[in-house]
Amino acid sequence: MTTTLLPALTSTAKAAAHDATHPRPCTCPTPVLADRPDATVIRHGSIVAKAHAPGTPPTDLTARLETAAHPTLGTTLLPPLHAAPTELQGRPITLWPYGTPVDRDDPDAAPWEAAAALLARLHAVPPSALPHPLPAMRGPTKAARAIARLRAAGPHPAAPPVLRAWAALPPWARAEGPPPGPRHLCHGDFHLGQLVRTEEGHWRLIDVDDLGTGDPAWDLARPAAWFACGLLAPDEWTRFLDAYRRAGGGAVPSDGTDPWPALDVPARALTAQTAALAITKAVAADRPLDEIEQALVDACDRMSE
Repeated sequence: MTTTLLPALTSTAKAAAHDATHPRPCTCPTPVLADRPDATVIRHGSIVAKAHAPGTPPTDLTARLETAAHPTLGTTLLPPLHAAPTELQGRPITLWPYGTPVDRDDPDAAPWEAAAALLARLHAVPPSALPHPLPAMRGPTKAARAIARLRAAGPHPAAPPVLRAWAALPPWARAEGPPPGPRHLCHGDFHLGQLVRTEEGHWRLIDVDDLGTGDPAWDLARPAAWFACGLLAPDEWTRFLDAYRRAGGGAVPSDGTDPWPALDVPARALTAQTAALAITKAVAADRPLDEIEQALVDACDRMSE
């Protein structure tokens, strides 16, 4: 983030949150919700303003925004305030209504069933029903970028099993070709941090930066990977998977048969991606891997046996 982006983004959100004729000075806090190289997100009152990554293709972002604003997705994706980005200091800017995120301090209340139902509804929308063609969902591309960051970080004793696991994946999972089978509408980067509850009490998916067409199993891959690595309890995984099937989700067989033939490759890719990012962060902080990070590396080691 540049030193001038945050105050400019705050001004943008403030103008959107309050009528120009508002008679009293604004006293709303403006917390920074995220500040990463690929996104700066702030809240002002009932409005969230997001500065997307530099170099984001405006055509792709506009197509994704128009999809989120489309009535077909009204019960699935949080709609933006405007279906086209604006520009601020060379960054595309989008505005959104504020929604309450999942409480990270209350894992027992994690809305696995609601998340599964949202994904099932998303996957059921035919791409042909959307207002404009969408680009490919960016899940494999983000995984490939994580591996590139790992390689750029320099030698690390935990890197070889991650790179072996990555090399064993088919080309499409490494962003080197299209996925097999028909393409479906996909979120592209699903985790519980991509859910918010609206003022009306409804859960919605957020963050359209990776939205696109591809293999819907990718959207189930992170919980599947966590379960396989021992980081997600079996009962939570079962709740999520069963709810997805009940809602008619098409990424896995609906008859209760083994889901892993569909999930195996995406789950392996997400495990390698997450392990790569964990090592990169540990190198940057000059610290050893923690227990969870080591579990991801160990899973990669098992994958490459």
